[in-house]
Amino acid sequence: MKGSIPFRQRINYWFDNTMSRGTIALIGWLFAISALLILAIAFVVWITRIDPGQRGFFDLVWASLLRTLDPGTMGGDQGGAFYLLSMLAVTLGGIFVVSLLIGVLTSGIESKLEELRKGRSQIVENGHTIILGWSPQVFSIISELVTANANQSRSCIAILAPRDKLEMEDEIREKAGSLGKTRIVCRTGNPIDLADLQIISPQTARSIIILGQGDADSDTQTIKTILALTNNPNRRPEPYHIVAEIRDPRNIEVARMVGRNEVELILVDELISRIIAQTCRQSGLSVVYTELLDFGGDEIYFKEEPGVVGKTFEEALLAYEDSTLIGLRHAGGRVRLNPPMKTIIEGGDQIIAISEDDDTIRLSTTFDLRIDLAAIRNSNNHPESPERTLILGWNRNGPRIVQELDHYVPQGSEVTIVTHCPVEEIKDMLTPMGLQRQLFEIRQGNPTNRRMLDALQIPGYHHVITLGDIDHLDPQQADAHTLVTLLHLRDISEQQGDTFSIVSEMADMRNRALAEVTKADDFIVSDRLVSLMLSQISENKALASVFQDLFDPEGAELYLKPIEEYVEPGIPINFYTVVKAASQRNETVIGYRLAAESNDPGKAYGILVNPAKSEMVTYAPGDKVIVLAEN
Repeated sequence: MKGSIPFRQRINYWFDNTMSRGTIALIGWLFAISALLILAIAFVVWITRIDPGQRGFFDLVWASLLRTLDPGTMGGDQGGAFYLLSMLAVTLGGIFVVSLLIGVLTSGIESKLEELRKGRSQIVENGHTIILGWSPQVFSIISELVTANANQSRSCIAILAPRDKLEMEDEIREKAGSLGKTRIVCRTGNPIDLADLQIISPQTARSIIILGQGDADSDTQTIKTILALTNNPNRRPEPYHIVAEIRDPRNIEVARMVGRNEVELILVDELISRIIAQTCRQSGLSVVYTELLDFGGDEIYFKEEPGVVGKTFEEALLAYEDSTLIGLRHAGGRVRLNPPMKTIIEGGDQIIAISEDDDTIRLSTTFDLRIDLAAIRNSNNHPESPERTLILGWNRNGPRIVQELDHYVPQGSEVTIVTHCPVEEIKDMLTPMGLQRQLFEIRQGNPTNRRMLDALQIPGYHHVITLGDIDHLDPQQADAHTLVTLLHLRDISEQQGDTFSIVSEMADMRNRALAEVTKADDFIVSDRLVSLMLSQISENKALASVFQDLFDPEGAELYLKPIEEYVEPGIPINFYTVVKAASQRNETVIGYRLAAESNDPGKAYGILVNPAKSEMVTYAPGDKVIVLAEN
């Protein structure tokens, strides 16, 4: 068979293969042609003895080489016609070869720059944070990680997404703010492709964040990405620390089977629904959550403290001046927020504390706490009366919000839903839930219509929730409708002198500033809160159990309760006194809210988490304490 292929065809095939090897092969061919030309001309001149200077062969080779590189060197040549023609041939050949060489080098450099622009080279980092995927959340995550790593001399965030590398870098520079000492490395690739994953070196990463795409296929892509990491034949033997988003609860078990103990999963829609349900009933609670979740102020830390071993949890609460204890992490890993006050702290237990930094969790050296026992009140909570909640708008989180509300509202409460969606469709969603504490009513209408809002007699409701139609509109349109509704609601409140609470779900963090203009002191920005939680858990895996307990309707949750139920208002007392008053009710207090500052965004709407306990404060009626409690 070999003999049936003509020799010329085989040579052409071999030549084509060598040429297809790229820039190096082309340069090699040019070098070979130049060498043959120089050697041939030098040999002819040497063997025919036509060189006027009668130089040796190697001298002629050197002279010919110089002529190929610099045509000007032949300007002073003298000799016979054949000699001059030989030198002209060398020079012309040199011009031809050098021109080709410049073109090949230029093309090779452009090709390499194009390859670098595509972001396909492997990164060489150690202890970096990886973000797989791209969504509007990426900017908040980067900002939080930059803040968290501000005290580190070298930190790196590597991003792998199916987008152009330069476009990603430009957007990050525009939207993520100052990056400080943190380096951002972007690479183009598919997170479910094993070869692409190797580009960002997951084997040496400290943590990996997987972002959902927000579409119907989001969970499938997330599960595939987890599988590509954990089942990769080139994976490291040590467990990964993966944090991922899941939207549909039906996919949670599959994701856990794939990720096992290497992945912490965040049920995004369920989380947002729970936060909305909790915050709509308590003005200021969303600010508290944001304070606990971001890296800008105080955060939640774990610390094993020998100085409190053998003490009760109640005694430990009063042992810190600048930190606030909220629970315990037992030696076996179990997390308990607001444990019984008589719980004994044992060796191996870790305290869970809110503090400015992990190194600020220090036992107080003050023994005279100056607790004013006479100022402590033991009044019982007022009996709860039924509540009326109004939901303006509807999206995929609506059913979960109604279901979560049913865990918190008193018996006999009502929820009214106003939406453009068909009434029967929503009724079919809510009826199977078997709501225990509230009745629901559904009205069809446009929440942005002022006449329709006036007809609802909104001041008769205790809480109002506005939801954007993120299922059918893009984020900006959905937020625009929410903002219009908010403006109408605030105008109704000002005209009629009512202060019903308002909680708004917004899809885009950039619209938060516009929402503040409406004086809404509580609003939920979905991407923002999820981004904060992803960032926190990526820095500390143990926080996943804390947040799960904190947002679960079972166990301890955050409440804002009247200050007068705990201490006597109108007299100066320190925060140790408030801590003591709350502990007598088996509650853990973490801060307070001043009613006089409740409309001031610059002062966090009056919210102060983890205050200095020895500082004297005079509380007024209407102020609130922020406590972890069972109810």
